[in-house]
Amino acid sequence: MNFNQLSVALYTLVHKEVRRFMRIWPQTLLPPAITMSLYFVIFGNLVGSRIGTMGGFSYMQFIVPGLIMMAVITNSYANVSSSFFSAKFQKSIEELIMSPVPLHMILWGYVIGGVCRGALVGIIVTAMSLFFTDLYITNWFVTIYTVLITSFLFSLGGFINAVYAKSFDDISIIPTFVLTPLTYLGGVFYAISALSPFWQNLSLINPIVYMVNAFRFGILGHSDVNVSISLTVITLCCAVLYGIAYYLLSRGSGMRE
Repeated sequence: MNFNQLSVALYTLVHKEVRRFMRIWPQTLLPPAITMSLYFVIFGNLVGSRIGTMGGFSYMQFIVPGLIMMAVITNSYANVSSSFFSAKFQKSIEELIMSPVPLHMILWGYVIGGVCRGALVGIIVTAMSLFFTDLYITNWFVTIYTVLITSFLFSLGGFINAVYAKSFDDISIIPTFVLTPLTYLGGVFYAISALSPFWQNLSLINPIVYMVNAFRFGILGHSDVNVSISLTVITLCCAVLYGIAYYLLSRGSGMRE
Protein backbone atom coordinates (compact mmCIF):
# COMPACT_ATOMS: atom_id res chain seq x y z
CA MET A 1 0.00 0.00 0.00
CA ASN A 2 1.27 3.48 -0.83
CA PHE A 3 1.21 6.45 1.53
CA ASN A 4 -2.17 7.74 0.34
CA GLN A 5 -3.78 4.33 0.81
CA LEU A 6 -2.26 4.01 4.28
CA SER A 7 -3.52 7.46 5.29
CA VAL A 8 -7.03 6.62 4.03
CA ALA A 9 -7.00 3.33 5.94
CA LEU A 10 -5.85 5.00 9.16
CA TYR A 11 -8.34 7.85 8.77
CA THR A 12 -11.16 5.37 8.21
CA LEU A 13 -10.33 3.37 11.33
CA VAL A 14 -9.97 6.49 13.51
CA HIS A 15 -13.14 8.02 12.07
CA LYS A 16 -15.04 4.82 12.86
CA GLU A 17 -13.76 4.80 16.44
CA VAL A 18 -14.54 8.46 17.04
CA ARG A 19 -18.03 8.14 15.55
CA ARG A 20 -18.65 5.13 17.75
CA PHE A 21 -18.15 6.94 21.05
CA MET A 22 -19.62 10.22 19.82
CA ARG A 23 -22.81 8.48 18.72
CA ILE A 24 -23.40 7.26 22.27
CA TRP A 25 -22.07 10.37 24.04
CA PRO A 26 -24.60 10.12 26.92
CA GLN A 27 -22.82 6.88 27.86
CA THR A 28 -19.24 7.83 27.02
CA LEU A 29 -18.82 11.58 27.63
CA LEU A 30 -21.55 12.61 30.06
CA PRO A 31 -20.92 10.14 32.95
CA PRO A 32 -17.27 11.23 33.50
CA ALA A 33 -18.36 14.88 33.74
CA ILE A 34 -21.02 14.02 36.33
CA THR A 35 -18.72 11.71 38.31
CA MET A 36 -15.88 14.23 38.44
CA SER A 37 -18.32 16.99 39.47
CA LEU A 38 -19.27 14.86 42.46
CA TYR A 39 -15.58 14.43 43.31
CA PHE A 40 -15.12 18.19 43.11
CA VAL A 41 -18.08 18.83 45.42
CA ILE A 42 -17.40 16.08 47.97
CA PHE A 43 -13.60 15.96 48.12
CA GLY A 44 -12.82 19.49 46.97
CA ASN A 45 -15.41 21.58 48.80
CA LEU A 46 -16.65 19.47 51.72
CA VAL A 47 -13.50 17.54 52.63
CA GLY A 48 -11.02 20.08 51.24
CA SER A 49 -12.33 22.89 53.42
CA ARG A 50 -11.26 20.88 56.48
CA ILE A 51 -7.88 19.82 55.08
CA GLY A 52 -6.76 23.32 54.10
CA THR A 53 -3.75 23.51 51.81
CA MET A 54 -1.56 20.83 50.28
CA GLY A 55 1.67 21.40 48.42
CA GLY A 56 1.17 25.15 48.80
CA PHE A 57 -2.22 25.10 47.00
CA SER A 58 -5.81 24.85 48.12
CA TYR A 59 -6.91 21.22 48.35
CA MET A 60 -9.33 21.73 45.45
CA GLN A 61 -6.56 23.04 43.17
CA PHE A 62 -4.28 20.22 44.26
CA ILE A 63 -6.66 17.36 43.42
CA VAL A 64 -8.04 18.75 40.14
CA PRO A 65 -5.05 17.62 37.98
CA GLY A 66 -5.25 14.14 39.48
CA LEU A 67 -8.99 13.89 38.88
CA ILE A 68 -8.55 15.01 35.27
CA MET A 69 -5.92 12.32 34.76
CA MET A 70 -8.15 9.74 36.40
CA ALA A 71 -10.88 10.52 33.86
CA VAL A 72 -8.40 10.39 30.97
CA ILE A 73 -7.02 7.03 32.10
CA THR A 74 -10.33 5.26 32.62
CA ASN A 75 -11.94 6.52 29.41
CA SER A 76 -9.05 5.90 27.04
CA TYR A 77 -8.72 2.39 28.49
CA ALA A 78 -12.44 1.66 28.32
CA ASN A 79 -12.80 2.91 24.76
CA VAL A 80 -10.27 0.53 23.20
CA SER A 81 -11.04 -2.48 25.39
CA SER A 82 -14.77 -2.35 24.62
CA SER A 83 -14.37 -1.48 20.94
CA PHE A 84 -11.75 -4.11 20.10
CA PHE A 85 -13.52 -6.82 22.07
CA SER A 86 -16.77 -5.99 20.26
CA ALA A 87 -14.92 -6.45 16.96
CA LYS A 88 -13.67 -9.83 18.22
CA PHE A 89 -17.14 -10.82 19.40
CA GLN A 90 -18.69 -9.91 16.03
CA LYS A 91 -15.82 -11.65 14.14
CA SER A 92 -15.21 -8.48 12.12
CA ILE A 93 -11.63 -8.21 13.37
CA GLU A 94 -10.72 -11.33 11.38
CA GLU A 95 -11.68 -9.61 8.13
CA LEU A 96 -9.68 -6.54 9.11
CA ILE A 97 -6.57 -8.60 9.89
CA MET A 98 -6.84 -10.42 6.56
CA SER A 99 -7.16 -7.14 4.65
CA PRO A 100 -4.12 -5.40 3.05
CA VAL A 101 -4.09 -2.85 5.89
CA PRO A 102 -0.78 -3.17 7.82
CA LEU A 103 -1.11 -4.35 11.40
CA HIS A 104 0.56 -1.17 12.65
CA MET A 105 -2.25 0.86 11.04
CA ILE A 106 -4.90 -1.33 12.68
CA LEU A 107 -3.28 -0.89 16.08
CA TRP A 108 -2.84 2.85 15.61
CA GLY A 109 -6.44 3.22 14.46
CA TYR A 110 -7.82 1.74 17.68
CA VAL A 111 -5.29 3.50 19.89
CA ILE A 112 -5.84 6.94 18.36
CA GLY A 113 -9.58 6.45 18.87
CA GLY A 114 -8.89 5.86 22.56
CA VAL A 115 -6.61 8.88 22.71
CA CYS A 116 -9.34 11.05 21.17
CA ARG A 117 -11.89 9.96 23.75
CA GLY A 118 -9.44 10.32 26.64
CA ALA A 119 -8.37 13.81 25.52
CA LEU A 120 -11.96 14.93 24.91
CA VAL A 121 -13.05 13.72 28.35
CA GLY A 122 -10.02 15.50 29.83
CA ILE A 123 -11.12 18.76 28.19
CA ILE A 124 -14.69 18.33 29.45
CA VAL A 125 -13.58 17.58 33.02
CA THR A 126 -11.15 20.52 32.93
CA ALA A 127 -13.99 22.82 31.85
CA MET A 128 -16.14 21.47 34.69
CA SER A 129 -13.35 22.09 37.21
CA LEU A 130 -13.27 25.78 36.32
CA PHE A 131 -16.66 26.14 38.04
CA PHE A 132 -15.01 25.08 41.30
CA THR A 133 -11.50 26.57 41.21
CA ASP A 134 -9.06 28.61 39.15
CA LEU A 135 -6.49 26.83 37.02
CA TYR A 136 -3.50 28.34 35.23
CA ILE A 137 -1.38 26.14 32.99
CA THR A 138 2.27 26.78 33.77
CA ASN A 139 3.79 24.50 31.15
CA TRP A 140 1.74 23.79 28.00
CA PHE A 141 4.15 21.23 26.58
CA VAL A 142 4.21 19.06 29.70
CA THR A 143 0.44 19.35 30.11
CA ILE A 144 -0.46 18.37 26.55
CA TYR A 145 2.25 15.74 26.22
CA THR A 146 1.25 14.07 29.50
CA VAL A 147 -2.41 13.85 28.50
CA LEU A 148 -1.62 12.42 25.06
CA ILE A 149 1.04 9.95 26.16
CA THR A 150 -1.04 8.78 29.14
CA SER A 151 -4.15 8.20 27.02
CA PHE A 152 -1.92 6.46 24.46
CA LEU A 153 -0.52 4.19 27.17
CA PHE A 154 -3.89 3.17 28.56
CA SER A 155 -5.38 2.77 25.11
CA LEU A 156 -2.66 0.17 24.53
CA GLY A 157 -3.51 -1.37 27.89
CA GLY A 158 -7.17 -1.57 26.88
CA PHE A 159 -6.17 -3.21 23.60
CA ILE A 160 -4.14 -5.89 25.40
CA ASN A 161 -6.99 -6.49 27.84
CA ALA A 162 -9.43 -6.95 24.93
CA VAL A 163 -7.08 -9.42 23.22
CA TYR A 164 -7.12 -11.73 26.23
CA ALA A 165 -10.77 -11.17 27.20
CA LYS A 166 -13.10 -14.09 26.62
CA SER A 167 -16.32 -12.30 27.59
CA PHE A 168 -17.60 -8.78 28.20
CA ASP A 169 -17.13 -9.36 31.92
CA ASP A 170 -13.39 -9.88 31.40
CA ILE A 171 -12.85 -6.32 30.13
CA SER A 172 -14.03 -4.93 33.48
CA ILE A 173 -11.66 -6.99 35.64
CA ILE A 174 -8.52 -4.90 35.06
CA PRO A 175 -10.23 -1.50 35.59
CA THR A 176 -11.89 -2.76 38.78
CA PHE A 177 -9.05 -4.65 40.43
CA VAL A 178 -5.97 -2.94 38.98
CA LEU A 179 -6.62 0.56 37.59
CA THR A 180 -8.88 1.78 40.40
CA PRO A 181 -6.51 0.84 43.28
CA LEU A 182 -3.46 2.16 41.41
CA THR A 183 -5.26 5.43 40.65
CA TYR A 184 -6.36 6.02 44.22
CA LEU A 185 -2.84 5.21 45.42
CA GLY A 186 -1.26 7.34 42.70
CA GLY A 187 -1.26 10.67 44.51
CA VAL A 188 -4.59 11.94 43.19
CA PHE A 189 -5.90 12.91 46.63
CA TYR A 190 -2.65 13.40 48.55
CA ALA A 191 0.93 14.52 48.14
CA ILE A 192 3.49 11.72 47.91
CA SER A 193 5.90 13.93 49.86
CA ALA A 194 3.54 13.76 52.86
CA LEU A 195 4.16 10.02 53.19
CA SER A 196 6.95 8.39 55.18
CA PRO A 197 10.16 7.59 53.24
CA PHE A 198 9.21 3.90 53.00
CA TRP A 199 5.80 4.61 51.46
CA GLN A 200 7.26 7.29 49.21
CA ASN A 201 9.70 4.76 47.74
CA LEU A 202 6.96 2.13 47.46
CA SER A 203 4.71 4.61 45.64
CA LEU A 204 7.34 5.02 42.92
CA ILE A 205 6.51 1.50 41.73
CA ASN A 206 3.08 2.79 40.71
CA PRO A 207 3.28 4.23 37.15
CA ILE A 208 0.21 6.40 37.72
CA VAL A 209 2.22 8.40 40.28
CA TYR A 210 4.40 9.68 37.43
CA MET A 211 1.42 10.59 35.25
CA VAL A 212 -0.44 12.46 37.96
CA ASN A 213 2.64 14.35 39.09
CA ALA A 214 3.73 15.25 35.55
CA PHE A 215 0.28 16.61 34.79
CA ARG A 216 0.15 18.45 38.11
CA PHE A 217 3.48 20.03 37.26
CA GLY A 218 2.14 21.14 33.87
CA ILE A 219 -0.83 22.89 35.48
CA LEU A 220 0.36 23.99 38.92
CA GLY A 221 4.13 23.88 38.49
CA HIS A 222 4.35 21.46 41.43
CA SER A 223 5.41 17.83 41.41
CA ASP A 224 6.61 15.32 44.01
CA VAL A 225 8.59 13.51 41.30
CA ASN A 226 11.14 14.97 38.90
CA VAL A 227 9.13 15.78 35.76
CA SER A 228 11.86 14.55 33.39
CA ILE A 229 11.87 11.18 35.13
CA SER A 230 8.07 11.08 35.02
CA LEU A 231 7.88 11.72 31.28
CA THR A 232 10.67 9.22 30.61
CA VAL A 233 8.93 6.48 32.60
CA ILE A 234 5.60 7.07 30.85
CA THR A 235 7.23 7.06 27.41
CA LEU A 236 9.15 3.84 28.13
CA CYS A 237 5.97 2.17 29.37
CA CYS A 238 4.29 3.17 26.08
CA ALA A 239 7.11 1.63 24.05
CA VAL A 240 6.89 -1.63 26.01
CA LEU A 241 3.11 -1.92 25.76
CA TYR A 242 3.15 -1.02 22.07
CA GLY A 243 5.60 -3.84 21.41
CA ILE A 244 3.43 -6.29 23.35
CA ALA A 245 0.24 -5.15 21.62
CA TYR A 246 1.76 -5.43 18.15
CA TYR A 247 3.19 -8.86 18.95
CA LEU A 248 -0.23 -10.12 20.07
CA LEU A 249 -1.91 -8.64 17.02
CA SER A 250 0.66 -10.16 14.63
CA ARG A 251 0.18 -13.58 16.20
CA GLY A 252 -3.60 -13.25 16.13
CA SER A 253 -3.75 -14.10 19.83
CA GLY A 254 -7.35 -14.46 20.98
CA MET A 255 -8.62 -13.59 17.51
CA ARG A 256 -8.02 -16.56 15.25
CA GLU A 257 -9.87 -19.68 16.22
